[in-house]
Amino acid sequence: MPITLPENLPAFDVLTNEGVSVMSQTRAALQDIRPLRIGLLNLMPKKIQTENQFARLIGATPLQIDFSLIRMSEHKTRNTAAAHMAEFYRPFSEVRDEKFDGLIITGAPIEHLSFQDVTYWDELVQVMDWTQTNVHSTFGVCWGGMAMINHFHGVEKHMLDHKAFGCFRHQNLNPSSPYLRGFSDDCVIPVSRWTEMRQAEIDAAPGLTTLLGSDQVGPCLVEDPGHRAVYIFNHFEYDSGTLKEEYDRDVAAGTAINVPANYYPGDDPTLTPQNRWRSHGHLLYGNWINQIYQTTSFNMSQIGT
Repeated sequence: MPITLPENLPAFDVLTNEGVSVMSQTRAALQDIRPLRIGLLNLMPKKIQTENQFARLIGATPLQIDFSLIRMSEHKTRNTAAAHMAEFYRPFSEVRDEKFDGLIITGAPIEHLSFQDVTYWDELVQVMDWTQTNVHSTFGVCWGGMAMINHFHGVEKHMLDHKAFGCFRHQNLNPSSPYLRGFSDDCVIPVSRWTEMRQAEIDAAPGLTTLLGSDQVGPCLVEDPGHRAVYIFNHFEYDSGTLKEEYDRDVAAGTAINVPANYYPGDDPTLTPQNRWRSHGHLLYGNWINQIYQTTSFNMSQIGT
């Protein structure tokens, strides 16, 4: 089954050309089923790239997905055209009375700031509290996951003395988890962050279970059933060239940056990087969508109750 997107959203043509099943909103309205309603609160500066990445993952499932793009109400992006934002995004203030089967809260390149120093932190707190009454399941990604685990459990993020940057092997710590259905004993995941969450502090917070973790870069995927949430601190959604783009940008700007580990063949940045995480990325987000489908209410008014 397809993901429903506006026909003039850039992701519509991108995913169609990749063979992802995409349906226009007009065609979807003719089908006598209830699609899953998934929102993307996009905090990343490159909005279109992020839309494509997450739409690609959740659009690969055998269910019809109604994909909604959400932004913070007052924060103005400087990296995406205002016309794109006006046409495809709605501010949180306009959707707060609506219900969603799932919500993804993305990362944001603001790790150096304390949570409370982020300009839109107060509204993001409202969003996180709103998920407890209006969203069936929430997926916090990278900084978004760190913000959620901090808000709900007080777990702090810690600055690293160097950037965790590259592709790192992670161990499957809970093979019986429905979110890890079909996962290998370990898998490679792209990592790009200046902060970390510490396993001992997660263990000290009641109700949290770490599902994926690495000896090199720490905990990665954490389940929080009490808040109907999953947090991931790394990037299964990344395209093959995303780490290369980040590396090339920093090199061009003269910013000190290490070559992303285990990414280029032989760690040689003149060679083409290889994608070794795509299949597990599809598995994880497919499993999340499946869990939503299995447990959400057909009557959307019952979500959150």
